[in-house]
Amino acid sequence: MLVCSCNFITDSEIVDVINELLDEDCWQLIVPAKVYHAMQKRGRCCGCFPNVVDIIIRTTEQYHAGRHSTDDEIFDFMIRLKQFHEENRRADLERRQKSHRAA
Repeated sequence: MLVCSCNFITDSEIVDVINELLDEDCWQLIVPAKVYHAMQKRGRCCGCFPNVVDIIIRTTEQYHAGRHSTDDEIFDFMIRLKQFHEENRRADLERRQKSHRAA
């Protein structure tokens, strides 16, 4: 099935890239930009990103279901995910709002 009509990317290509990324580090955070970068493509209109996120979630769940991950590994991943969200939240808070711009 064609997922990205701008770059002509199919869902099987995306699944293959996700599995390659998971083979490198099965607990890394995979986002659409990382998938596109691995394929040496870039999002143009980015309308496909919600579908790519669904494919990432589905593929990651299938990968870990077949791998029989332990609770300790899942707990460690959740800590890393929380740290990632906290770092990005701080970056968002530090940005200036439009109402505070000088120009």
